[in-house]
Amino acid sequence: MLDKRPALDAAIDDYLDWLRVERGLSKNTLTAYQRDLLSFVSHLDDGLDLDGVGEQHVLSWLSHRYQAGVSKRTQSRQLVSLRGFFKYLHVEDILSHNPTQKIELPKVGRPLPKTMTLDDVERLLSTPDVNHKLGLRDRTMFEVLYATGVRVSELVSLEVGQLHLEMGYIRVIGKGRKERLVPLGDVARKWLEHYLMVARHVLTQGDRKRHSSQAVFLSRLGRAMTRQGFFKLVKKYARRADIQGDISPHTLRHAFATHLLERGVDLRSLQMMLGHVDISTTEIYTHLSRARLAQIHAKHHPRG
Repeated sequence: MLDKRPALDAAIDDYLDWLRVERGLSKNTLTAYQRDLLSFVSHLDDGLDLDGVGEQHVLSWLSHRYQAGVSKRTQSRQLVSLRGFFKYLHVEDILSHNPTQKIELPKVGRPLPKTMTLDDVERLLSTPDVNHKLGLRDRTMFEVLYATGVRVSELVSLEVGQLHLEMGYIRVIGKGRKERLVPLGDVARKWLEHYLMVARHVLTQGDRKRHSSQAVFLSRLGRAMTRQGFFKLVKKYARRADIQGDISPHTLRHAFATHLLERGVDLRSLQMMLGHVDISTTEIYTHLSRARLAQIHAKHHPRG
């Protein structure tokens, strides 16, 4: 029997190209979509063509994922990938039906994001040796991340032309190439000015091939800092500061959001600073803030 998978693979390639060009999704997100879709295709019979895919095949795949021990949250994400794929095929008239249309997402609880106390943040920020060019860079990155709540991808891709230090803000290019202005605060602004004046020009000299990177934060080789490189730095300094738990750049972003809410910032302003399209994504921090306040009340109130 003729293997019809090449047609499915071609449809997946077209969809991923559409997501990349029209939606501006990142390479990591596209890879996740591709992984989910190929997992589904591998579950189908070799002789099944695109038109033959029905609701029963999707349900069978989800059941197989469940039996393999995949969590409801992961199943939900994978079904979202599949829904988007078949909706695209249906809208583009490549497929006459959408086999995922009536399938509901598995219900999952929404976990609270991990965060840090103000004391944890202060210890982490003060750990790098600012008398060394790399330590000064690291301290400045931490200060900017905590002051703005930007995503790690937005931080490492920040270019000199996006800094508006006199006005006290940075221009961030987020998901889908959408721009937003985020205030810096005096402390982060001063660290940025100090880093640019003292350390960055020294780091540019490490690039022997003279690529002249416009990135604000550079590696010892004078190239733009990578996401992976910064992840390692955060974990290294968290260990040195003896901060418990799995600390990552995302944890500092969560701390930024939580500490602002605890001090009375309104949810819409926080949504704009974080770059969330949907305010429901931002609302999770209200639950986190309430949980923290409940813990404080229980510990310190006479009738807690």
